[in-house]
Amino acid sequence: MNKRDLPDTANRPDDRNIPIDKVGVKDIRYPIRLLDRANGEQRTVGSFNMYVNLPHSFKGAHMSRFVEVLNDHRGAISVDSLFEMLRAMRERLEAESAHVEVEFPYFIEKEAPVSKARGLMENRCRIVGSLQGERQDMVIYVTTPISTLCPCSKEISDYGAHNQRGVATIGFRFRGMVWIEEIVDIAEQSASSAVYSLLKREDEKFVTEQAYANPVFVEDVVRNIAQRLDAHPDIVWYGIEAENFESIHNHNAYASLEKDKRDPEAGDWQENII
Repeated sequence: MNKRDLPDTANRPDDRNIPIDKVGVKDIRYPIRLLDRANGEQRTVGSFNMYVNLPHSFKGAHMSRFVEVLNDHRGAISVDSLFEMLRAMRERLEAESAHVEVEFPYFIEKEAPVSKARGLMENRCRIVGSLQGERQDMVIYVTTPISTLCPCSKEISDYGAHNQRGVATIGFRFRGMVWIEEIVDIAEQSASSAVYSLLKREDEKFVTEQAYANPVFVEDVVRNIAQRLDAHPDIVWYGIEAENFESIHNHNAYASLEKDKRDPEAGDWQENII
């Protein structure tokens, strides 16, 4: 049977008069390349979600076209390449809006504070981009492991204080070059201590004492991060979440905030690559 003779069910009309905001494919794992501040380039694996809007008159979308677009735009991931992908999705699927999300692990080699032993730390990253008419938007999220020591526990205890690992997630819109490593540094500097993959005994002593000397609540973490992001000239919007995996409570502690630094009249927006 000729391809042209095969019925195209997705292209048939639909009489329910209900448009769909997003239709597409989720969790497509694909190798990607990213800019790396220390090494120039890093290869990792991204998990892609890809969507377009579906007008009320169409029964369905051609799902294979999403995969075709991804195959056509394989390789380096940047702001420019993702917007090219969004434009291609919108054109190939005859849509008005297109959305892409890609989540990936990003590894940074970290040096222990005293022994200088080196190991790789994983940070979870997510890029969310959309194209609606002439309006384009992109937000990058970076989730960094952190350590916090409880100020209240330190204040009321005769000796010692409880501490715990946690995570800080920073989402940001930008107008210039912002390295993932910069965001990781900001998260770590805003906690009681950084988290390391490899520590010797002398490092454990240093990290423990550093955390004890710098107690922070989860509220302090988000405020400390906000102060640093306020001072960053290329970040124009941010959303922050911090969560402590409490060590002596049967719950986690959580705080979040967001702020838009953009001046609508100045036209602040993204201009560079990741």
